[in-house]
Amino acid sequence: MTLNRILFATVALLLSLSFACRTTTLPEGVQPGPATNASRGQNPQVNAQPQDAPAALPDKAFKAEISLRAPPAKLRAGQKETVRVKIRNASDVMWWSRGGRVNTRPDNKFYLAVGNRWLKADGSLLTNMDGRYGLPQNLAPGAEAEVPLQITAPTQLGEYTLEVDVLQEQVGWFSDKGSTTAKTKITVVQ
Repeated sequence: MTLNRILFATVALLLSLSFACRTTTLPEGVQPGPATNASRGQNPQVNAQPQDAPAALPDKAFKAEISLRAPPAKLRAGQKETVRVKIRNASDVMWWSRGGRVNTRPDNKFYLAVGNRWLKADGSLLTNMDGRYGLPQNLAPGAEAEVPLQITAPTQLGEYTLEVDVLQEQVGWFSDKGSTTAKTKITVVQ
């Protein structure tokens, strides 16, 4: 009789463990966790946009410190050159290089990049569609990265300003939200 009670208790324990350890299939986009409705045996609620999905940065995240490493003083008209750009996340928000922890977008929207503009001698914009280089890694607040940015000198001879900024693709330049840029004068020669 004691052996039957032990056997019964063992089977009951194994059954209760198998129910406790069963896996619940969650809908796409729902992350399991200790407080999810699925772990309580209720229907999980699906977020249309999970927290980890790519999104526009909040305005307070658009703060960068940018410096150029030994930029050229002169370039030939149309010359391509690679300049080294050091950037630092000067905000208190994590910068996800691809716009979020998980990025499944087929385009570059929300990607973070370093880009440059050429300004004429009078300060007016010549072009803001020159070089781009995506951040190579995520940057926590205070973290730094150095990237190679390929630039192409204007085709007309003269004095220009190379301005380098950070941007979130299809959202905006950091300087449009108050961040400072790195600038250097470059003479374009024949």
